[in-house]
Amino acid sequence: MNKSNKAFTLIELLVVVLILGILVAVALPSYLSSVKDARHKTANANAKAIATAVQALYVKSNGKSYSSTDITASAITAELGGTIPVNPCTGAASLTTDYTLTQAAATATIKPAAGSNCTAGDLPTITLSQ
Repeated sequence: MNKSNKAFTLIELLVVVLILGILVAVALPSYLSSVKDARHKTANANAKAIATAVQALYVKSNGKSYSSTDITASAITAELGGTIPVNPCTGAASLTTDYTLTQAAATATIKPAAGSNCTAGDLPTITLSQ
């Protein structure tokens, strides 16, 4: 009786699982780091878009003041095309809770909120001045 087995042995399967485990252990930290870095960069780009809208409103108000009544949350939203960009660190798009906008006569600062997905130290403050 000549019987041929056409299956994998348990040892072969264990070796494959071990190799896959090693690949995941090496690749996962790099992937998570890339995702975090992408969140930071997107939050910074979105904050720069808000800063550009604030700067445009400042120019439209003849450069009076960054704390001008012309530079409001609704005006910034309109300048951005009707919506505030989503902050990937918080997952929401509110100018009051997801971004910090501080206005003074001669300066304005914009900083994205860190939320639970980002490190606050990796999110710079964007400062506009006269």
